[in-house]
Amino acid sequence: MKVVALVSGGKDSCYAMMKCIQYGHQIVALANLMPADDSVDELDSYMYQTVGHQIIVSYAECLGVPLFRRRIQGSTRHQKLNYMTTPGDEVEDMFILLNEVKRQIPSITAVSSGAIASDYQRLRVESVCSRLGLVSLAYLWKQDQSVLLEEMIKNGIVAITVKVAAMGLDPAKHLGKEITFLKSHLHKLKELYGINVCGEGGEYETLTLDCPLFVNARIVLDEFKIVLHSSDSIAPVGVIHPLAFHLENKEKAALSSDNDKTNDLVHEKVGSVIEVEGDCSKGSETPSQSATEITDLVEVKHERLHISRTKKDNTFSISCWLQESCQTFTALHEDLAIVLRHIESQLTRCGFGWEHVLYIHLYIADMNEFASANEMYVRFITQDKCPFGVPSRSTIELPLLQVGLGRAYIEVLVANNQSKNVLHVQSISSWAPSCIGPYSQATLHKEMLHMAGQLGLDPPTMTICSGGPAAELEQALENSEAVAKCFNCSICTSAILLTVYCSKHIPLSERLKIQDKQDSFIKHMRMLELDKASPCEVVDPISLYVLVPDLPKRAFIEVKPLLFVSKNADMANVTAHNLSSTMLPNCWGFQKAHWHDSCIQKCVINGKICAVLLSITSDIIAKICSESLGTNEDHENSIMKGHMERVSRFCIYLLDEVVMENGFSWEDTMTLRVYFPSLDMTMETLSLMFTSAFKELSEMGRRVQIGSEPMFNIVPVLGAGRSASMDDVITCELLAQKS
Repeated sequence: MKVVALVSGGKDSCYAMMKCIQYGHQIVALANLMPADDSVDELDSYMYQTVGHQIIVSYAECLGVPLFRRRIQGSTRHQKLNYMTTPGDEVEDMFILLNEVKRQIPSITAVSSGAIASDYQRLRVESVCSRLGLVSLAYLWKQDQSVLLEEMIKNGIVAITVKVAAMGLDPAKHLGKEITFLKSHLHKLKELYGINVCGEGGEYETLTLDCPLFVNARIVLDEFKIVLHSSDSIAPVGVIHPLAFHLENKEKAALSSDNDKTNDLVHEKVGSVIEVEGDCSKGSETPSQSATEITDLVEVKHERLHISRTKKDNTFSISCWLQESCQTFTALHEDLAIVLRHIESQLTRCGFGWEHVLYIHLYIADMNEFASANEMYVRFITQDKCPFGVPSRSTIELPLLQVGLGRAYIEVLVANNQSKNVLHVQSISSWAPSCIGPYSQATLHKEMLHMAGQLGLDPPTMTICSGGPAAELEQALENSEAVAKCFNCSICTSAILLTVYCSKHIPLSERLKIQDKQDSFIKHMRMLELDKASPCEVVDPISLYVLVPDLPKRAFIEVKPLLFVSKNADMANVTAHNLSSTMLPNCWGFQKAHWHDSCIQKCVINGKICAVLLSITSDIIAKICSESLGTNEDHENSIMKGHMERVSRFCIYLLDEVVMENGFSWEDTMTLRVYFPSLDMTMETLSLMFTSAFKELSEMGRRVQIGSEPMFNIVPVLGAGRSASMDDVITCELLAQKS
């Protein structure tokens, strides 16, 4: 990509440019924001470093690329973490600046910044990029600062301190010193006082005088004076005010090298400097169309729409799908618009909106139409509609048309309060895959971390890693771990359920290797976690493997973790105990048997969460229906309707038993999915069987609410199960949580 780099003059923005070039991008312009008054060294800004701005003008010549500069007119008006467009805010100065760069250089598609740890700054850069249709590149994001400082020095960045404001940093001693000279002292201060060695907490600021990107010249600071802003005895604050400097030309011959990626810069002898003007108090954009305006696409007959909903009051799931009609020419985006509009109306009827949605499962019939489906999706779910954070999401292809459904199928998890913590990083970095669009890496709500589906993407390049399915799984788990660490947890100690979606394109011989890779990865990570000084309690997760026709980016694997993030340091009672001392009455004549346990995987956090996976294989069906299963060869690979009626009741009976024995009820159910591969019956027939079973359970006096919509969600797949062989006939996944 062609990149405009946001530069402050500091070491971080310069090293971020070097990382861009390392990953194959091209720096074609620089952008800098400076004070309105040249004599002012530092502004009271949450966003911009301005100390040393008098020297930035020379960066155009040093790098040989144009430098766009703008004088900051706005102030800090919108101080909340998630930025909303605010006329007169200093962020609007960045918007005007980058908008002008894009106008003059239309080939630019990305913006580089040196953000390391500040969500405040990162989110504002991402907001501006999103509005301009640009990609945010933040290759230093979440990187270890000690490692970064070492890399900057090793890779030839010559930077001096131009501001100090921390305990142990003295303006008289440490201003104007190179970071190479200060490195050991900074590490010592980190041990003593916990400072950020790269200065991310405002401990110090730097000015880069030379680096490998300066292909034409280096900067020599001839004269400066120290200005004390505070003479505090503990942490005095001082800045450098440059008085005189000059450029020292470099010999091109000494710089040229076959392996020197800095030559990817489009440089000229002298880079031009363009000052960008304009009033940041004016509105920056025209309002976007509303969902109502854009979704009046097709009329849909009411009987085609189907809804399911769990009965929990405060956190519940709603699913919507279409029964296939004779109109076979409808496109995926049209079906998706109908489903999204209907979900939206259901939310409105409950007094909710998209801002109350925690998680979205996007099921589509053809991954080739993912781009058009995503365009429709983003017209409904936007950051403006979700001020507390957009929902996390997973996207998979399902055999919808083969079972008589429409081309789009949506499941949303809804909470009736907005006490959620959302992680939404749109910048491409080395940390974890970015979410370019209105979906988040993870959403934390009431101690449950709902993580977006993770592909085996190499974060800095956003390409699927090489090495096949097992390698993709390992990369997806590493990406999941990076996200989990942002919430102070780990997938190896906090995971409740790990769902692994597997593409049908994985050779059968490779599937078992996937399970082995997951087991070894979790085991290895768990050993590393438990070796730490303060070992934490460990949740024993359950695993679900689901075989699907296709995944985004033609990936082999997509991992969807669900984690428990305890509010307490000690996470006691994470193993299951039977809380019911009385025998539950039998249903449909089923008698408690020892082999029932072989069908069940569960993860119970007492008094909080109950996750259950029920696997029904052909062998289990033989035990359930032994009197009616014959040896007729025609029936060995098919399930008769009468058998499935019996099986559906057994599933409800066993789930009821597990839920009740662990102190939960059906009223605690957040989600209940029934995965079924292609059977000799329609989804509608199977749904009626489970609906009938729940009705009969209710008539037996069990505490289960029966409403107009089913409380379960049937998901058609190619295969599913607790192992990578994915040979279950029916798999049930239940998640319950105490209010």
